[in-house]
Amino acid sequence: MPASSALKHATFRQLVALHSVARLGSVSGAADEMHLTQPAVSIQISALEESAGTPLLQRTGRGIRLTEAGELLAGYAARILELWREAGDQIAAQRGDFSGTLRVAAVTTAEYLLPPMLVAFASEHPKVKLKLQVGNRDQIVRMLASQEVDLAIMGRPPGELKTVAKPFAKHPMAFLAAPSHPLMASRGLDLSMLRDASILVRERGSGTRMTVERLFKEAGIPLRIGSEMSSNEAIKHMCAAGFGVAFLSLHTCVLELEAGLLALLPLADNPIERDWYVMHLSSQQLPHVAEAFEQFLGEKGQALIHKQLEHSPLRRAVAGKRRPRASPAHAAAKQKSRTVSR
Repeated sequence: MPASSALKHATFRQLVALHSVARLGSVSGAADEMHLTQPAVSIQISALEESAGTPLLQRTGRGIRLTEAGELLAGYAARILELWREAGDQIAAQRGDFSGTLRVAAVTTAEYLLPPMLVAFASEHPKVKLKLQVGNRDQIVRMLASQEVDLAIMGRPPGELKTVAKPFAKHPMAFLAAPSHPLMASRGLDLSMLRDASILVRERGSGTRMTVERLFKEAGIPLRIGSEMSSNEAIKHMCAAGFGVAFLSLHTCVLELEAGLLALLPLADNPIERDWYVMHLSSQQLPHVAEAFEQFLGEKGQALIHKQLEHSPLRRAVAGKRRPRASPAHAAAKQKSRTVSR
């Protein structure tokens, strides 16, 4: 086959099929995403292999994997499809039609606060479609790196990627226990007194896990983990049952605090506050929809959280820690100074 005719008859549909299989790791997953049958996706891949003149997928004992040619072509497919999506967004913007798909990923803890923000944004821009993906920190970093999403929401920018990250709201985190836990009656409780407590934490790599590890490290106190769990819900249930002390984002515990199932430990500087960040790859030109949502979070994110928690014990718990409100000019300068480029 002459080199000039390679991929001459390839179609966008075939590139989408390869891109989906490469991302999801299976033909069945790609079929679900594309709303096709598995044989239909296989036909698209076979046609693309015929155009390329080489196999793109290889059967293994556990499923399929991309060949070397498949990996190469999948990379180009991702870039082509992203450019075509950007072109569509720019054409829509030229027409004055604010539409498109907002592709955003959030760490699991942020799923408790992000949906109302997405609803508020979508109500202002009814033609915008939403695509929200939720996962642990490592999964979100991978999605951002592979440009499966345009924006990511997490508690700390990833050091392994060059990103532009902007804080948009405060993130309270705390040590919690069941109201009947013996430590709730302790006087002068400090971090060192938690060494022998059964501390319940998220899996390694999660944002809250990294925060609690840093707290103990900075205090020079060894952290003894009681149990490690991959779910905020599991930690809350175990903690409410008196199994141990939890360290969690307070966004995840609003209902449990209201119901009296969980309570803040009487510990100095508990809860602590960190920031929520919205970020994108520094090398990526954001679609106008993602750019608008990033600006929306910066302008309204904290206010929307306050509205959510207006009558919640969570807001009362952190109210005493809130500093006096800065002037708009000072706040804008601070926001700019904390934008992170890595």
